[in-house]
Amino acid sequence: MKKLTLLFLFITLLIPFNLSSQTTDKRSTIVKPFFIPLEKFDPSRDAAKDIDLAVLEAKRTNRRILLDVGGEWCIWCHRLDTMFIKNPKVDKYLHDHFVVVKVNVSKENKNEKVLSRYPKIPGYPHIFVLEKDGTLLVSKSSGDFEKGKGHDPKIVLAFLEKWAIKS
Repeated sequence: MKKLTLLFLFITLLIPFNLSSQTTDKRSTIVKPFFIPLEKFDPSRDAAKDIDLAVLEAKRTNRRILLDVGGEWCIWCHRLDTMFIKNPKVDKYLHDHFVVVKVNVSKENKNEKVLSRYPKIPGYPHIFVLEKDGTLLVSKSSGDFEKGKGHDPKIVLAFLEKWAIKS
């Protein structure tokens, strides 16, 4: 009788635990993003397709799009990336409020066709902010963010806050 009672307790405690751990909570369903930002400029990427996917992601997540135009050859592009790495608050704000697309410009891929949609770029890196539907809002020289041999996180954050969608 003791064995039967222990078996009954074991079954009544174990089965609900196992079943509950296998049920799916629909609220915690993870949605796969349409576009995942890149950390580097990649000449093999199709910038037009990346922008189209960013538009879908921006609409889904109610964010704007930030095009970061430059290349791996560009020292100031690396300095801008470094500023974000060294300033997690600014980096978090950027990715919380914008879908970031790195548009490569290099000998291997100048992306002339897609960049012809936007104003002429005087230097690199260059920033375009697009509305979530892909329309251009602002064209910005990153030189305006510079301080010394880098970019000022306060100036960059102020720019991002100005162009982010207000909740």
